[in-house]
Amino acid sequence: MHVRSALRVFAGLGVAGTLVATTAIPAAARAAVELSIFFADSTIAVDGPGKVEGVIMSASEPVVLHQPTVRFDATDLDGVAEIAEEVSSDCTEESPGILVCQDPFDVEVDEFGYSGIFDILVTAAQGATEGDEGTLRMTLTAPGLDPATTEARVRVGEGVDLAAGDAAEVSAAPGAAFTAPLRLRNAGETVAEGAVAVFFGDYGIEAGTRHSNCTYDGNYLNTCTFDQDLAAGSEYAASLASRLRPDTYAPSRDALETVWMTPAEFEDFLKFLGDNGASIGEPGDGPKLTLADAGAMRARGAQADVDPYNNSTYVEVNVTGTNGVDLEAVGATFDGAAGSTHETELGVVNRGPAVLDSSRSGEPITRVIVDVPPGTSAVEVSADCVPFAGENPDWEHPGKPGGRKYQCDPGLFLAPDEELVYPFTFRIDEVVEDAAGAVTANAACECPTFPNDTDKSNDVAKILVNGTGGGGGGLPVTGASTGLVAGAGALLLLAGAAGFVIARRRRTRFVA
Repeated sequence: MHVRSALRVFAGLGVAGTLVATTAIPAAARAAVELSIFFADSTIAVDGPGKVEGVIMSASEPVVLHQPTVRFDATDLDGVAEIAEEVSSDCTEESPGILVCQDPFDVEVDEFGYSGIFDILVTAAQGATEGDEGTLRMTLTAPGLDPATTEARVRVGEGVDLAAGDAAEVSAAPGAAFTAPLRLRNAGETVAEGAVAVFFGDYGIEAGTRHSNCTYDGNYLNTCTFDQDLAAGSEYAASLASRLRPDTYAPSRDALETVWMTPAEFEDFLKFLGDNGASIGEPGDGPKLTLADAGAMRARGAQADVDPYNNSTYVEVNVTGTNGVDLEAVGATFDGAAGSTHETELGVVNRGPAVLDSSRSGEPITRVIVDVPPGTSAVEVSADCVPFAGENPDWEHPGKPGGRKYQCDPGLFLAPDEELVYPFTFRIDEVVEDAAGAVTANAACECPTFPNDTDKSNDVAKILVNGTGGGGGGLPVTGASTGLVAGAGALLLLAGAAGFVIARRRRTRFVA
């Protein structure tokens, strides 16, 4: 898994999952659940303001934690670093160096991680010097479950202040090349011994040149490392040769975001990636990218940024021209006697020519509604679909059988010629000739949806049962996804002062 798959969370922003209503879980099943806890290594600046770092909780199976508690043990950091309650936390000091934090609510966690409720402030201890380090230990407990433990390295570095340049805007048509400016300023009073740029770009933005000091996931730029001294008060710039994919939606706006780190902070980031099975990709084989006006090289020690809130910026690409999307509903046809069951796959296909990508906004790409045919029952339902309770979706019961109408989660991304399907099993309770349900893409609602479908005539497909004249809406379902599902996978990010976050992964199935 690669950095390109990350959901985007930037400087100082924590990510918290949604609190959910508790459901009864059998004691035996609860005891079999294995909890995990993660806390990233961090480098903090001498005499700096410190960093807000957060715990990531996960579980082998979805489980509700009743008022979970995390115990932070910083006794090994005596003389190195100190920990304190973050504003949003509810913590008590058990003894010097021991902080116990409890969340008063019930929280659901799963294998993809939950964070944002156990954040602490980590600062360098008075008298600490560059190179000092120690271990922070944490224990997560919740009633009915075995505790989970972890530990993280905390080290002290020289304070510097890397500041990203101002946001920029360029214009390009789908398939066209453009140049993205890359700017950095050393806003502090100390020479910064190198810097690393970490990129989070939209699906439509590809690299035009593969530099040897940068890493790539396919054609997507992930990182660039600059082994150059950056003088205090000086500004530096480089240019990134880029292009828009031919299937970029137009008119629209894409963005290439940049977060600057010190080499020591990037080392922490790499450790985080490795611990979570992720990669920054492969180095390029082209010319080295340099920041203009860099000074001479010298021996390097650990450094930490004293102001992570000014580390990020972006280049916004104004995508010109017209390149639209035709979403087509996918229905099904089946015949049978009373009591028979029939497996189907319902959904929507992108007929192109452009990709539909809302991973930056986080809004679903469309609204998919399934109306169950008369005389039939939905006995098995995709976990990505929720039944209606009256006029509204029943969000508390995804995958619940027996509903007459369902709303299905379409995710954030659908490439041209990709089909997004939801498995349903229907039982024929009563034979009704030409019994017709429906799958509706772009279903009307007072909510964010995709309003610019180029052909609305195919937004509804039948679910036809025991038809006498044909006319079903089924489409063949074969193959596997060939597109990059940006933003839908679960990975990680460095969230500036808030540390690293794993986001929830969607369970939608994509097929070509």
